[in-house]
Amino acid sequence: MSKKFCLVSVSDKSSLKLVLPVLKKHAYTLLSTGGTYEFIKQNGFEVISVDEYTSHPEILEGRVKTLHPKIHGGILYKRENETHKKTILDLNISPIDIVIVNLYPFQETIRKKNVTFEECIENIDIGGPSLIRGAAKNFKSVCVLTNPDQYEKFIKEIESNNGSTSFEYRKSLAFEAFSFVSSYDSAIASFLKPQKIISDFPEKFDLTLTKSLDLRYGENPHQKAAFYTSNNDCFVDSFAKFETLQGKQVSYNNIADSNAAWEIVQNFSLPSCAIVKHANPSGVSTAKDISSAYDNAFKCDPVSAFGGIYAFNKQVNDIVANKLVETFVEVIIAPDFSTEAINIFKNKPNVRLLKVHSDQKKDMLDFKKVSGGILLQTTDDIEDEFKNLKVVTKKHPENALLEDLKFAWYICKYVKSNAIVFVKDKSTVAIGAGQMSRLDSVRIAEKKALENSIDLQGSVVASDAFFPFRDTVDEILKLGVSGIIHPGGSIKDGDSIIAANDKNIVMLNTGIRHFRH
Repeated sequence: MSKKFCLVSVSDKSSLKLVLPVLKKHAYTLLSTGGTYEFIKQNGFEVISVDEYTSHPEILEGRVKTLHPKIHGGILYKRENETHKKTILDLNISPIDIVIVNLYPFQETIRKKNVTFEECIENIDIGGPSLIRGAAKNFKSVCVLTNPDQYEKFIKEIESNNGSTSFEYRKSLAFEAFSFVSSYDSAIASFLKPQKIISDFPEKFDLTLTKSLDLRYGENPHQKAAFYTSNNDCFVDSFAKFETLQGKQVSYNNIADSNAAWEIVQNFSLPSCAIVKHANPSGVSTAKDISSAYDNAFKCDPVSAFGGIYAFNKQVNDIVANKLVETFVEVIIAPDFSTEAINIFKNKPNVRLLKVHSDQKKDMLDFKKVSGGILLQTTDDIEDEFKNLKVVTKKHPENALLEDLKFAWYICKYVKSNAIVFVKDKSTVAIGAGQMSRLDSVRIAEKKALENSIDLQGSVVASDAFFPFRDTVDEILKLGVSGIIHPGGSIKDGDSIIAANDKNIVMLNTGIRHFRH
């Protein structure tokens, strides 16, 4: 009872050398297992192995090491409880006041290439979570560390408290400990879940998030915000693991709009550019080179592009960089930036450059918060977007026109409903977004085209949902378009088809709707 014990059993041994001298200075006796025991000895510190302390060997090839009453009793007994004190004295159990434990690297293991299922299962830690939970439950007396990032503050705490720690500090560590174990268990549950979980939503859905960074502010400057990422395999980490090459700290709106822009350009293999403003694309283009794609996307709506988010699916070179520094840009996202481009952007130090690994994978689930709950749905992503594509007019599209219609349909998916997108030569030429009336969306797109001196003659149009009446189609046809693509399915479809046939244009039905709220 006179000794102070610290149990150390860690998979991640980084920075452990910093803690050991402090524990020795304050007369803690170290208990440890396996590789951690060897690490401590090799660094010149005295340590007792758990199997020696418990007089019970590790069994089942290391699956059972610390699951013993002498260990958990020393952690969990109430120091102020006389019955507890008598029990541990009778059983020769020593108090364990500090527990330093992190777990088998399960998340890292399941992400390895060619990893076997059996290897993943063997990296499910059992003893570690039990130690952490026990220590966290008894935080009134026990200090629990689960992450090397906590060591520096722990050293300051124990030095300033003459070898002990404060109640509030231990309580804060207990919160972190339970959160840590919850995240670990959530990753295991996600790994073992049936694949059909995406179509048959479970009664319980656990989602553990880890803070990636603090943000400048939320949607408005008076709102605080942070960016969290998930280890759940329903999410991919392509955009979430962006690397900031330069610029001011990103805000809530920056990340939301950047993600939207990045998702758009990931649809295309040819050089592409998407400019997003307030969650809607103001211009998108696919072209022979990245510079032309930028030019076409920008001229669709130069006014809205001011202060926008610019995403590219290819490396940003010096040609594009020289153009971008001539306007006001909030964020530029790309899979890479040339050395020349980075040097050019140094003249605009506030511009945020985000480097994102290009990945065609997409999240499987989409969330939206409502008051007191979460709406959960599969993402708006279809493996064969044009499987049910149908020509409903007398006129059929030639290849170039068909490609424009498909391009318009892809972009329409990323425009807030009601959405109308005009396209010519795989570039948007006018966009109408977020209106209560589809007819109003057409009129806004027409107004923007007029303001930007863009002739809509010969362009094609995509609508994210069907036309309930032919009035919207008639409004579109006044502009001299060559084709229209929409889901179809209205009881008034026949009227829209008649209108298209009267003007001898192409109309396609996709059989798919793409509302975006």
